[in-house]
Amino acid sequence: MRARRAATVSVFLVLVVAAQEALRPKDVREIAKAGSTAIPKLQALLKNPDLDIRLEAVKQIVQIGTQYSLDPLIQATTDNDPEVQIRATDGLVNFYYPDYVRTGLTASLRRVGSSIKGKFSDTNDQIIPAFVQVRPDVIAALGKLARGGGDMEVRANAARAIGVLRGQGAVDDLVAALHSKDTDVIYQSLIALQKIRDKSAAPRITFLLRDLDSKVQIAAIETEGLLQNHEALPNLIEVLNRAGDKNVRRKALTAIAMLPEEKNRELYARYLRDKDDQMRAAAAEGYARLRNSADLPMIDKAYQDEGKTQPRMSLAFALVMLGRTELSEMSPLQYLVNQLNSSAYHGIALPFLVELARNATVRGELYKPLLNGTKDEKMNLAEVMARSGDKESVAPLQKLSNDPDEDVARAGLRALRILQARL
Repeated sequence: MRARRAATVSVFLVLVVAAQEALRPKDVREIAKAGSTAIPKLQALLKNPDLDIRLEAVKQIVQIGTQYSLDPLIQATTDNDPEVQIRATDGLVNFYYPDYVRTGLTASLRRVGSSIKGKFSDTNDQIIPAFVQVRPDVIAALGKLARGGGDMEVRANAARAIGVLRGQGAVDDLVAALHSKDTDVIYQSLIALQKIRDKSAAPRITFLLRDLDSKVQIAAIETEGLLQNHEALPNLIEVLNRAGDKNVRRKALTAIAMLPEEKNRELYARYLRDKDDQMRAAAAEGYARLRNSADLPMIDKAYQDEGKTQPRMSLAFALVMLGRTELSEMSPLQYLVNQLNSSAYHGIALPFLVELARNATVRGELYKPLLNGTKDEKMNLAEVMARSGDKESVAPLQKLSNDPDEDVARAGLRALRILQARL
């Protein structure tokens, strides 16, 4: 009896294997037409020896895109093929950040012999809202790939994904990835750390401030500033004084300006009249964060004399930080709000206003353009309140969520959800 049963099982396994081997990608697509109910069958195909079948299974699981896709996609991150790992990674992100697969590495993937090639988009500002909660096992799976995926593109893509998902649980994996010696992996890991904003990582990236690749060096400089690593100040000052690359020097001074200390005052004074627009801007931001009201007359004169938009915006930021918080026709705060209407400068004005709005008096002034400004002002100031508002900001955002303009109303509702998640 036992022999007969063993023989039956063996025959069954042979038939299953034979059936799988007879499958074609179009058969997998046919299975997937059943939607989420097809997930168990598609998940079983992730173990198929035929790479084409596994790839098609991953593609279909991503396309179905329900919560039931997550476990199979986590499983697929352990596949031994880089393309499967990349598609699984982008699929995991896509569940939490819809349409990510249209812009992620998956969108440009192509096979060249036995290797795969893809290109990251130039922008790397995608990030889920604070109210979106990601399963810890998703972040853990992506962390393993960032630390040791099938190839460097897999690792870089996983690092990018962790940043989009605010994957704090993978910070140690990102730090480990910084030692990979691959520029893309290091760069994507640094940007991810910027998005996560875990200050504990800051001391562990200081060694990259002298990296020979300027892209990596600049990203490391920015990260030290954003993560508020005051211990990096001597290294940043050394980079500022020795670097020959003007972009490196600009970023170094900007990072120093994010780490306000009185001993940096001499640096700000040296560069406030510099011929380089961005160096003047960085120096003004340094004075802003020192918050010494005695600097107000000097900054005000520089503001009146400045003819270039970017440094003038930084000087306006400084004036508001130093006490000029009123919102009137010619006020520095109004000047920054006006820039929200500019395609060239709204990306600079927004973070300034986010920082300024941490002050309750400034927030109170910004409620006026939030509710009565232009469409661009309303939508951008909604984000400002999402990131810097308090319980008093709830009512204005609720009102904004009923704005007649559908885009503005959606921005108001999204900001309200983010703010309530923070509160």
